[in-house]
Amino acid sequence: MRNQVVLLILATASAAYAQSPPARATAKIGGQAVTVQYSAPSVRGRRIFGPAGLLSRDPTYPAWRAGANAATTLKTDAALDIGGLTVPAGRYTLYVWVKDPEAWDLIVNKQVGQWGLTYNASADLGRVKMTMGKPPKLVETLKYTLTDKGGGAGELRLEWEQHVATVPLHVK
Repeated sequence: MRNQVVLLILATASAAYAQSPPARATAKIGGQAVTVQYSAPSVRGRRIFGPAGLLSRDPTYPAWRAGANAATTLKTDAALDIGGLTVPAGRYTLYVWVKDPEAWDLIVNKQVGQWGLTYNASADLGRVKMTMGKPPKLVETLKYTLTDKGGGAGELRLEWEQHVATVPLHVK
């Protein structure tokens, strides 16, 4: 009986994990490694953003963990300017302020290693406005992209559902 219970717990955990698999975006910007590590949920026919959306039921709303499962992390080998915010080299947690689904703020938080539903605003390094856009079609699975634009400049791009949000990066 005990083995059956353990197998049931493992099967349930595996099924939940498979719904939002781990993902990573990485780029060398100005020769320095920048990585975003996250879990990638899918829309699966649900409304995601707005007052009646899936995220509005999250205990940290309107601060969204910007992924699923564990908190989304940013690791940078060099100091960055992210949309005007100075971010020293290191590891951080990313959240996105989504109270207005059409105007997001990227939150860089100094607390790391926590589950995604734990948000401590007093640990925020800062917040920056993101440039909003619409994809040509529904983005089923959440996706981050880091792009090297040359000359030490880059871009962080977050796409999900009917939303695309970007913020510029510069190696300091």
